[in-house]
Amino acid sequence: MSSPCCGFLAQYTHHHLVAFLLTFFSYVLLHASRKTFSNVKVSISAQWTPSVQNASSPAFSPGETWEENNLFADSDEATLFLGVLDTIFLFSYAVGLYMSGVIGDRMNLRYVLSFGLCGSAIVEFVFGTLTEWLQFYNIYLYCGLWVLNGLLQSAVWPCVVAVMGNWFGKSGRGFVFGLWSACASVGNILGAFLASSVLKYGYEYAFLVTSVLQFAGGVVVFFGLLTSPKEVGLCLESETGLRPVERDADSHRPLMSDEEDEEEEGEVEGSEEVCDGGYYTIQQGNEELRETPKAIGFCQAFCLPGVLPYSLAYACLKLVNYSFFFWLPFYLSRNFGWKEAQADRLSVWYDVGGIIGGTIQGLISDCMGKRAPVLAVSLLLAMGALVGYSHSPPDQVVNAALLATTGFFIGGPSNMISSAISADLGRQEALRGSQEALATVTGIVDGTGSIGAAAGQYLVSLIESKLGWMCVFYFFIVMTGGSIVFILPLILTEIRAMWRDRQARTHQL
Repeated sequence: MSSPCCGFLAQYTHHHLVAFLLTFFSYVLLHASRKTFSNVKVSISAQWTPSVQNASSPAFSPGETWEENNLFADSDEATLFLGVLDTIFLFSYAVGLYMSGVIGDRMNLRYVLSFGLCGSAIVEFVFGTLTEWLQFYNIYLYCGLWVLNGLLQSAVWPCVVAVMGNWFGKSGRGFVFGLWSACASVGNILGAFLASSVLKYGYEYAFLVTSVLQFAGGVVVFFGLLTSPKEVGLCLESETGLRPVERDADSHRPLMSDEEDEEEEGEVEGSEEVCDGGYYTIQQGNEELRETPKAIGFCQAFCLPGVLPYSLAYACLKLVNYSFFFWLPFYLSRNFGWKEAQADRLSVWYDVGGIIGGTIQGLISDCMGKRAPVLAVSLLLAMGALVGYSHSPPDQVVNAALLATTGFFIGGPSNMISSAISADLGRQEALRGSQEALATVTGIVDGTGSIGAAAGQYLVSLIESKLGWMCVFYFFIVMTGGSIVFILPLILTEIRAMWRDRQARTHQL
């Protein structure tokens, strides 16, 4: 007798594994290149404020040479501009998410995904490597490139979530997506490792390595990714795995062949093949299959049950999560005086916690059949973890432990909302007959989250410069509490549903 684990895995094929790995590593490479910018902020700030270097070595470099690179008078101005760049990136990323989600539901996901990966890699190469090689520094160029980078990168997340939603049904989605959503954290770890490894040669080489890898990943995705089980003649069951929808030896033929015999046509006439996201109707004779239901509109997707509360909650949560993403190495280096490479490596413990948190909390939500209560508990504990980390001593081992704990309770819920919950919202019962909404809903949730994160990056730099880092952590605690407030009605609804189910089982016994 096979174990439940074997039964769970038996529903998946090697096509699932390929789709899982390609989408996973495409976002790993994207986040690795995105992380590079936060990992080299200290070096960039030093390059943009060369008066410090000029004062330290007046005998070797004439003052006018340094003035050519002197974008800012001091490091405080450079730090504020770095915060502005983060804000510019996230605002353009948010706007792009709203558009790319809609585009992803109407175009081939593979084309959109590859274009985003390769285009973003080129922009990052120009921003971080080419400008440094040419010794060309210009504020307006940096801003323009970062706007373009945000728009291009926004094409990736809705597409990879939509592909995963196409391949994996609701059964086990919390665990599968919890494991898969570690892609962002793995990318952060890879980016930190690559940046710290080549930083001694100059920050431009950190951008070079990650942008080349990302471009190569985009090429592999273009030639290797299957975006849906239908491309290999399979269809998702409504709750579990896959089943074939054709009896032909050629797995690349359409869902139903036009050459089927009349008897089979009579048996299936008027029947419907139900898939995870909608209905595929079997037609008769030489009639073509009814077209896949059209994608729903942006406003319709926004009004779907649960989309707005989770979007607003994610705006608060992503603000906190991305503040750690963008500012953690900078904070460790400036606040504790650790070397930039040490700070980069230490910051990965936050992502380690996020990987474990997303996977475990996703598995728990699968077992419970509910997601909101799991999020509520984790976010409440996250507020305590933030208090603890704000009082971390200057000891790297203690700091790493507190960082991992904080990442577990903040990164875990963030991964759940952006992946498993977004997939749930994009495949809910309200969409039966119009299932092409997964990328649109994902874009709305992540786009709203990115607007919150964008506003937060400027606020973090402003609060830090005026009030200090302790007030920044108080700000994070308030935003985490805001996430709970926005999904509170959903939490209460799911808790009441769990209570009713428990009472019903008690009466049956």
